[in-house]
Amino acid sequence: MDNWNEIRTAACVARLGTISKAAEELGVHRATVNRHIDALEAQLGGKLFQRHARGFTSTELGRELLRIADATDEQFAQLQRIANRTSDELTGEFVVTSIDALAHSILPMLADFRADHPQVTTHFHASNALVKLEYGEAHIAFRAGPKPQDPDNVVMPFVEIPVGLYASKTYIERYGKPSKVAEFGDHHFVGTNVENPRAPALKWLVDHVPRKAMAFTSNHIPINNRAVHLGNGIGFLTAVEAAQNDEIVEIMPAQPEWLTRSWALTHVDLHRSPKVQAFLKIMKKHLS
Repeated sequence: MDNWNEIRTAACVARLGTISKAAEELGVHRATVNRHIDALEAQLGGKLFQRHARGFTSTELGRELLRIADATDEQFAQLQRIANRTSDELTGEFVVTSIDALAHSILPMLADFRADHPQVTTHFHASNALVKLEYGEAHIAFRAGPKPQDPDNVVMPFVEIPVGLYASKTYIERYGKPSKVAEFGDHHFVGTNVENPRAPALKWLVDHVPRKAMAFTSNHIPINNRAVHLGNGIGFLTAVEAAQNDEIVEIMPAQPEWLTRSWALTHVDLHRSPKVQAFLKIMKKHLS
Protein backbone atom coordinates (compact mmCIF):
# COMPACT_ATOMS: atom_id res chain seq x y z
CA MET A 1 0.00 0.00 0.00
CA ASP A 2 1.51 3.33 -1.08
CA ASN A 3 -0.74 5.75 0.80
CA TRP A 4 1.04 6.22 4.11
CA ASN A 5 -0.26 9.81 4.44
CA GLU A 6 -3.84 8.54 4.55
CA ILE A 7 -2.93 5.83 7.07
CA ARG A 8 -1.15 8.36 9.29
CA THR A 9 -4.18 10.68 9.13
CA ALA A 10 -6.64 7.91 10.02
CA ALA A 11 -4.44 6.77 12.92
CA CYS A 12 -4.40 10.31 14.28
CA VAL A 13 -8.21 10.48 14.13
CA ALA A 14 -8.38 7.12 15.93
CA ARG A 15 -6.15 8.43 18.72
CA LEU A 16 -7.81 11.84 19.16
CA GLY A 17 -11.42 11.03 18.26
CA THR A 18 -12.29 14.10 16.14
CA ILE A 19 -11.48 15.54 12.72
CA SER A 20 -10.68 18.97 14.13
CA LYS A 21 -8.17 17.68 16.70
CA ALA A 22 -6.47 15.49 14.10
CA ALA A 23 -6.24 18.40 11.64
CA GLU A 24 -4.66 20.58 14.33
CA GLU A 25 -2.22 17.85 15.35
CA LEU A 26 -1.15 17.19 11.74
CA GLY A 27 -1.11 20.85 10.71
CA VAL A 28 -3.52 20.31 7.80
CA HIS A 29 -6.98 21.47 6.84
CA ARG A 30 -10.06 19.55 8.02
CA ALA A 31 -10.91 18.87 4.37
CA THR A 32 -7.60 17.03 3.96
CA VAL A 33 -8.39 14.76 6.93
CA ASN A 34 -11.85 13.93 5.54
CA ARG A 35 -10.40 13.29 2.08
CA HIS A 36 -7.73 10.94 3.43
CA ILE A 37 -10.23 8.94 5.46
CA ASP A 38 -12.68 8.64 2.53
CA ALA A 39 -9.90 7.52 0.19
CA LEU A 40 -8.57 4.94 2.65
CA GLU A 41 -12.01 3.49 3.41
CA ALA A 42 -12.72 3.25 -0.33
CA GLN A 43 -9.46 1.38 -0.90
CA LEU A 44 -9.93 -0.96 2.07
CA GLY A 45 -13.60 -1.55 1.30
CA GLY A 46 -14.67 -1.09 4.91
CA LYS A 47 -15.44 1.53 7.53
CA LEU A 48 -12.68 2.67 9.87
CA PHE A 49 -14.95 4.77 12.10
CA GLN A 50 -18.47 5.12 13.36
CA ARG A 51 -19.48 8.77 13.07
CA HIS A 52 -21.54 10.31 15.86
CA ALA A 53 -22.26 13.74 17.36
CA ARG A 54 -19.29 13.63 19.75
CA GLY A 55 -16.75 12.56 17.13
CA PHE A 56 -15.37 9.33 15.69
CA THR A 57 -15.20 5.87 17.28
CA SER A 58 -12.91 3.29 15.70
CA THR A 59 -14.41 0.15 14.25
CA GLU A 60 -12.55 -3.16 14.57
CA LEU A 61 -10.88 -2.35 11.26
CA GLY A 62 -9.94 1.09 12.57
CA ARG A 63 -8.41 -0.34 15.75
CA GLU A 64 -6.34 -2.76 13.69
CA LEU A 65 -5.17 0.09 11.47
CA LEU A 66 -4.07 2.05 14.56
CA ARG A 67 -2.10 -0.93 15.85
CA ILE A 68 -0.30 -1.34 12.52
CA ALA A 69 0.31 2.40 12.20
CA ASP A 70 1.82 2.63 15.69
CA ALA A 71 4.14 -0.28 14.96
CA THR A 72 5.15 1.24 11.62
CA ASP A 73 5.81 4.62 13.24
CA GLU A 74 8.19 2.96 15.69
CA GLN A 75 9.99 1.16 12.87
CA PHE A 76 10.37 4.42 10.95
CA ALA A 77 11.71 6.11 14.08
CA GLN A 78 14.28 3.36 14.44
CA LEU A 79 15.24 3.71 10.78
CA GLN A 80 15.61 7.47 11.24
CA ARG A 81 17.91 6.96 14.22
CA ILE A 82 20.07 4.65 12.11
CA ALA A 83 20.11 7.15 9.22
CA ASN A 84 21.09 10.01 11.52
CA ARG A 85 24.02 8.00 12.82
CA THR A 86 25.30 7.04 9.38
CA SER A 87 24.81 10.06 7.14
CA ASP A 88 23.44 13.56 6.96
CA GLU A 89 23.47 13.58 3.14
CA LEU A 90 20.24 14.05 1.20
CA THR A 91 19.60 11.52 -1.56
CA GLY A 92 16.92 10.65 -4.09
CA GLU A 93 15.00 13.02 -6.35
CA PHE A 94 13.83 16.61 -6.03
CA VAL A 95 11.05 17.71 -8.38
CA VAL A 96 10.42 21.37 -9.22
CA THR A 97 7.77 22.79 -11.53
CA SER A 98 7.59 26.38 -12.72
CA ILE A 99 6.36 28.67 -15.44
CA ASP A 100 9.03 29.61 -18.00
CA ALA A 101 9.29 33.23 -16.88
CA LEU A 102 10.66 32.23 -13.45
CA ALA A 103 13.29 29.75 -14.62
CA HIS A 104 16.11 32.33 -14.67
CA SER A 105 15.49 33.03 -10.96
CA ILE A 106 15.17 29.39 -9.94
CA LEU A 107 18.11 27.82 -11.80
CA PRO A 108 20.85 29.58 -9.74
CA MET A 109 19.12 28.32 -6.59
CA LEU A 110 19.08 24.78 -7.96
CA ALA A 111 22.78 25.09 -8.80
CA ASP A 112 23.51 25.93 -5.15
CA PHE A 113 21.21 23.14 -4.02
CA ARG A 114 23.12 20.68 -6.20
CA ALA A 115 26.45 21.91 -4.87
CA ASP A 116 25.29 21.37 -1.29
CA HIS A 117 23.59 18.02 -1.98
CA PRO A 118 25.33 16.24 -4.87
CA GLN A 119 23.51 12.96 -4.19
CA VAL A 120 20.12 14.48 -5.11
CA THR A 121 18.90 14.38 -8.71
CA THR A 122 16.81 17.43 -9.64
CA HIS A 123 13.97 17.29 -12.15
CA PHE A 124 12.73 20.65 -13.47
CA HIS A 125 9.39 20.71 -15.29
CA ALA A 126 8.57 23.94 -17.13
CA SER A 127 4.80 24.02 -17.31
CA ASN A 128 1.79 26.27 -16.80
CA ALA A 129 -0.27 23.29 -15.65
CA LEU A 130 -1.28 23.04 -12.00
CA VAL A 131 0.38 19.93 -10.60
CA LYS A 132 -1.17 17.96 -7.76
CA LEU A 133 1.21 18.66 -4.90
CA GLU A 134 -0.93 16.55 -2.58
CA TYR A 135 -0.10 13.49 -4.70
CA GLY A 136 3.62 14.18 -4.71
CA GLU A 137 3.85 15.27 -8.37
CA ALA A 138 6.37 17.93 -7.29
CA HIS A 139 8.16 18.95 -4.12
CA ILE A 140 7.80 22.64 -4.89
CA ALA A 141 5.88 24.61 -7.52
CA PHE A 142 6.36 28.20 -8.69
CA ARG A 143 3.41 30.13 -10.03
CA ALA A 144 2.59 33.73 -10.97
CA GLY A 145 -0.53 35.81 -10.45
CA PRO A 146 -2.86 36.25 -7.47
CA LYS A 147 -1.83 34.47 -4.26
CA PRO A 148 -2.96 30.80 -4.40
CA GLN A 149 -5.64 29.97 -1.85
CA ASP A 150 -5.52 26.16 -1.51
CA PRO A 151 -5.49 25.56 2.27
CA ASP A 152 -3.43 22.37 1.85
CA ASN A 153 -0.45 24.29 0.44
CA VAL A 154 2.14 26.45 2.16
CA VAL A 155 2.43 29.60 0.01
CA MET A 156 5.54 31.80 0.14
CA PRO A 157 6.24 35.04 -1.78
CA PHE A 158 8.83 34.61 -4.50
CA VAL A 159 10.02 37.25 -6.98
CA GLU A 160 8.22 40.10 -8.73
CA ILE A 161 8.29 39.94 -12.52
CA PRO A 162 8.69 43.27 -14.37
CA VAL A 163 7.32 43.28 -17.91
CA GLY A 164 7.39 45.91 -20.62
CA LEU A 165 6.01 46.38 -24.12
CA TYR A 166 8.42 45.39 -26.88
CA ALA A 167 8.53 44.85 -30.62
CA SER A 168 11.06 43.36 -32.99
CA LYS A 169 13.14 45.52 -35.32
CA THR A 170 11.38 43.73 -38.17
CA TYR A 171 8.02 44.97 -36.92
CA ILE A 172 9.27 48.54 -36.51
CA GLU A 173 10.73 48.54 -40.04
CA ARG A 174 7.33 47.53 -41.39
CA TYR A 175 4.96 49.57 -39.25
CA GLY A 176 6.97 52.14 -37.32
CA LYS A 177 7.18 52.68 -33.57
CA PRO A 178 4.35 54.23 -31.54
CA SER A 179 5.45 57.02 -29.21
CA LYS A 180 2.33 57.13 -26.99
CA VAL A 181 -0.69 55.07 -26.01
CA ALA A 182 -2.97 57.21 -28.19
CA GLU A 183 -1.22 55.76 -31.26
CA PHE A 184 -1.76 52.12 -30.29
CA GLY A 185 -4.93 51.84 -32.35
CA ASP A 186 -2.85 52.23 -35.51
CA HIS A 187 -0.56 49.31 -34.64
CA HIS A 188 -0.65 45.54 -34.29
CA PHE A 189 -0.46 43.76 -30.93
CA VAL A 190 0.16 40.30 -29.56
CA GLY A 191 -2.12 39.37 -26.66
CA THR A 192 -4.17 36.72 -24.95
CA ASN A 193 -7.38 35.07 -26.16
CA VAL A 194 -8.35 34.20 -22.57
CA GLU A 195 -11.39 36.07 -21.31
CA ASN A 196 -10.75 38.13 -18.18
CA PRO A 197 -7.01 37.43 -17.95
CA ARG A 198 -5.53 37.44 -14.43
CA ALA A 199 -2.12 38.88 -15.32
CA PRO A 200 -2.10 42.67 -14.64
CA ALA A 201 -0.26 43.45 -17.89
CA LEU A 202 -2.73 41.50 -20.01
CA LYS A 203 -5.64 43.19 -18.26
CA TRP A 204 -4.07 46.55 -19.08
CA LEU A 205 -3.70 45.51 -22.73
CA VAL A 206 -7.40 44.61 -22.95
CA ASP A 207 -8.35 48.00 -21.46
CA HIS A 208 -6.03 50.17 -23.57
CA VAL A 209 -5.68 48.50 -26.97
CA PRO A 210 -8.63 48.35 -29.38
CA ARG A 211 -9.80 44.87 -30.25
CA LYS A 212 -9.14 45.54 -33.96
CA ALA A 213 -5.47 46.11 -33.14
CA MET A 214 -5.02 42.61 -31.69
CA ALA A 215 -3.28 40.93 -34.61
CA PHE A 216 -2.18 37.74 -32.83
CA THR A 217 -3.61 36.05 -29.74
CA SER A 218 -2.78 32.86 -27.88
CA ASN A 219 -3.56 31.27 -24.53
CA HIS A 220 0.11 30.31 -24.06
CA ILE A 221 2.62 32.96 -22.98
CA PRO A 222 5.72 31.31 -24.56
CA ILE A 223 3.92 31.28 -27.92
CA ASN A 224 3.02 34.96 -27.53
CA ASN A 225 6.63 35.76 -26.69
CA ARG A 226 7.82 33.96 -29.80
CA ALA A 227 5.24 35.84 -31.87
CA VAL A 228 6.68 39.16 -30.64
CA HIS A 229 10.21 38.03 -31.55
CA LEU A 230 9.03 37.08 -35.06
CA GLY A 231 7.43 40.48 -35.74
CA ASN A 232 3.74 39.59 -35.40
CA GLY A 233 3.14 42.64 -33.26
CA ILE A 234 3.91 44.59 -30.10
CA GLY A 235 3.61 42.57 -26.93
CA PHE A 236 4.72 42.05 -23.36
CA LEU A 237 8.06 40.46 -22.56
CA THR A 238 9.98 40.23 -19.33
CA ALA A 239 12.99 42.50 -19.10
CA VAL A 240 15.23 39.43 -18.83
CA GLU A 241 13.93 37.91 -22.07
CA ALA A 242 14.06 41.20 -23.97
CA ALA A 243 17.69 41.75 -22.97
CA GLN A 244 18.69 38.44 -24.54
CA ASN A 245 17.82 39.53 -28.08
CA ASP A 246 19.42 42.52 -29.80
CA GLU A 247 16.57 42.53 -32.32
CA ILE A 248 14.02 43.49 -29.67
CA VAL A 249 13.18 47.17 -29.08
CA GLU A 250 11.43 48.64 -26.04
CA ILE A 251 8.12 50.38 -26.81
CA MET A 252 7.12 51.15 -23.20
CA PRO A 253 9.25 50.38 -20.12
CA ALA A 254 7.93 48.30 -17.25
CA GLN A 255 5.13 50.01 -15.36
CA PRO A 256 4.24 49.42 -11.67
CA GLU A 257 0.70 48.38 -12.59
CA TRP A 258 2.05 45.65 -14.90
CA LEU A 259 4.11 43.99 -12.21
CA THR A 260 3.31 40.31 -11.71
CA ARG A 261 3.91 38.64 -8.35
CA SER A 262 4.99 35.04 -8.06
CA TRP A 263 4.77 32.39 -5.38
CA ALA A 264 6.51 29.23 -4.19
CA LEU A 265 4.14 26.46 -3.09
CA THR A 266 4.73 23.27 -1.13
CA HIS A 267 2.17 20.83 0.20
CA VAL A 268 1.80 20.85 3.97
CA ASP A 269 2.78 17.16 4.12
CA LEU A 270 6.09 17.86 2.33
CA HIS A 271 6.90 21.33 3.61
CA ARG A 272 8.95 20.12 6.59
CA SER A 273 10.75 17.38 4.66
CA PRO A 274 14.57 17.68 4.64
CA LYS A 275 14.90 18.25 0.89
CA VAL A 276 12.23 20.96 0.77
CA GLN A 277 13.66 22.70 3.82
CA ALA A 278 17.18 22.54 2.38
CA PHE A 279 15.98 24.17 -0.84
CA LEU A 280 13.92 26.81 0.99
CA LYS A 281 16.97 27.76 3.01
CA ILE A 282 18.84 28.44 -0.26
CA MET A 283 15.83 30.27 -1.72
CA LYS A 284 15.64 32.56 1.32
CA LYS A 285 19.34 33.36 0.96
CA HIS A 286 18.93 34.29 -2.72
CA LEU A 287 15.90 36.48 -2.04
CA SER A 288 17.40 38.34 0.91
